[in-house]
Amino acid sequence: MKKLFLFLTIICSISFYAQSTIKITTKKCVPKKGFHLRLKAVFDDSRCPENVQCIWAGEVSSIIEVYKDKKLVEEKDITFNTINRVENIKWFEKYLSKKIKRIGVMPYPKDGVTIKPKKQYIRIVFTD
Repeated sequence: MKKLFLFLTIICSISFYAQSTIKITTKKCVPKKGFHLRLKAVFDDSRCPENVQCIWAGEVSSIIEVYKDKKLVEEKDITFNTINRVENIKWFEKYLSKKIKRIGVMPYPKDGVTIKPKKQYIRIVFTD
């Protein structure tokens, strides 16, 4: 009985903290219907690499393309930093129609490691 209770508690905890996540990548396949976001480029990445002490956290800029029904409707230059976090979330929510908890450009830089452009993506975590 104790094992069953423990198992149910773990399952409930996992489902309670589960979050849905999407990746916005550089892939060019665009669905025929609805909105689709595509990462065109990441540039000016001045984020502080892991295991390095920096004076400021830095920022990263990107270009996002928005398609509706396979047609390009907007191309936006977005800078990710602590100052315009709320503004960025509102812009993404306009097209994704979900409440966003967190947005980040991935992978996070590491000291001495070069990130290939094809490996970069925007990770969006939604609130459930």
